[in-house]
Amino acid sequence: MIKGLFDSKRWSALFAAFPEYYIPGFLMTLKISLAGLAVALVLGVIFGMFSTAKWKPFQIVSRIYVELIQNTPLALQIMCYYSILPMAFSSSGFRIPKFLLGVIGVGVYHGAYISEVIRTGILAIPKGQSEAAASQGFGYVETMYYIILPQTIRIIMPPLANQALNLVKNTSILAMVAGMDLMYFTDSWGADRGYFAQAYFTSAVMYFIICFPLARLARYLEIRSMRLPIAKKLDYQADEEAA
Repeated sequence: MIKGLFDSKRWSALFAAFPEYYIPGFLMTLKISLAGLAVALVLGVIFGMFSTAKWKPFQIVSRIYVELIQNTPLALQIMCYYSILPMAFSSSGFRIPKFLLGVIGVGVYHGAYISEVIRTGILAIPKGQSEAAASQGFGYVETMYYIILPQTIRIIMPPLANQALNLVKNTSILAMVAGMDLMYFTDSWGADRGYFAQAYFTSAVMYFIICFPLARLARYLEIRSMRLPIAKKLDYQADEEAA
């Protein structure tokens, strides 16, 4: 396989197939990643707020969602969506697009992890701010929207960037259900020609093009967050508790 990696004829075949296979797969991966990240952020904020709400049923619903999603494989979840969701619309004749199944799959999966990130960020804000907001007549949602969540952004941006990075890589699992993503076209072309070295090497490079900037962004945000006053304050409090 390594020897075949340097075969010029195989590379010529790949370059000829590149516009037909890799470009559509690359674009589909980007679309699923962006839409899936939007879904994950919405779910993360909702269930992150549920987990810190005073009403116990909200906390229970949030824990059920997080524990169920985090403790089952993404591949199994994707197969469930692919097998079960079309049955729910079989009587109406509506056919769920595979793009939508992919968005639901990665969005729901990473929404559970983002909800934990949101929960951690909310808990990092001093309770006195929520109490002060309540004394001014703010409700729970208003307190979160105007006071708490804007402050958590500085804390949660680094782990959110990491979740976005992981989401992009996890879109490759959609190849199992012919999700028309980059990995699907890679498997398809590689299996047709038997040129697996060229197929997967090129796919790895294209994933790297997407993921490397996200990894650098996550690192930059992590370093930047440590320089912010709230981060320093939290570190100081943690050191005091440890002592």
